Amino acid sequence: MKLDVLGLTDETERVYTALVGLPHCTASELAEACGLTAATVGRLLSGLVRDGLATRSAGRPPRFAATVPDVSVAALIDEQQHRLDEARSMVHQLMETYREAARITHPELAVELLTDRDDISSAVARMTADARREIRAFDRPPYVDRPGVNLELQIERQRHGVSHRVIYSQEAVAWPGRMTSDIAPSIRAGEKARVRPELPLKLVISDNQLAIIPFSLAAGGQSAAYLIRQSPMLVALESLFEGEWERAAVLSAAGEQVDDGTQPDEETRCLLELLASGLTDTAIARSQGWSERTTQRRIHRLMQELGASTRFQASLTAARRGWL
Repeated sequence: MKLDVLGLTDETERVYTALVGLPHCTASELAEACGLTAATVGRLLSGLVRDGLATRSAGRPPRFAATVPDVSVAALIDEQQHRLDEARSMVHQLMETYREAARITHPELAVELLTDRDDISSAVARMTADARREIRAFDRPPYVDRPGVNLELQIERQRHGVSHRVIYSQEAVAWPGRMTSDIAPSIRAGEKARVRPELPLKLVISDNQLAIIPFSLAAGGQSAAYLIRQSPMLVALESLFEGEWERAAVLSAAGEQVDDGTQPDEETRCLLELLASGLTDTAIARSQGWSERTTQRRIHRLMQELGASTRFQASLTAARRGWL
């Protein structure tokens, strides 16, 4: 039978199908057409009326008619679909509970150590290919693979709606040929890129599901890596990325830091003008009524915000942003 997926028994479907072709019939007439007893048909008709598949007249004997099938049956289908959606949602919740319990019981499941360079390359490629929303990355030397080797894959993923946010260290941007052959094409294809003087480590995050970081920050530490699944460690790495992203300077396809739409307050603008004028910390402190320690702290914070490692670079970056 066809309607058993909607919770209808074979007999109920037989009665309903016959009723569609015999409008305004009695239970006895329908029982004769179906080859069932009048008592059985009466019981089944009551169920059909209750479920909105049939109507009952007020006369004696009562007469029955099927409701419009594409409305009434569609309503049952929608109800069944709603139940399936609820069941699917519950399965997802149960899976999260199951995974969390498994991680607590077996903490090693949250972190996998990759000790082969090919395994690391495959893991990064798989994370990139499987991402559905966003890839976030810290990019800094040294490299396991030649920079730009995954450029075509990244561009293809961006075309399919997967955003890429990458923070490059200045050393990465200065890598011979890197800007023209890899970074600039990525930015033109939609990558959101920023730059920091230094980055604490190499990092790739796929959606909010997986991350990969080097096993060690020492020389040769890139030959092994940690693959980190959903866990507090992954949350911490996401927070680290977002913090560095806020402090990083926007990178254009031309390799220049550009105006990101923000403007400094008057105090910051004044400090920039004093820096651009070449004043010493002592002179700036005297002119602003600050202590030298406060002056140095504000200059250091401003250079961090601009992603600058020297005062000259801070002034240049501020000028490019339109802050001076």
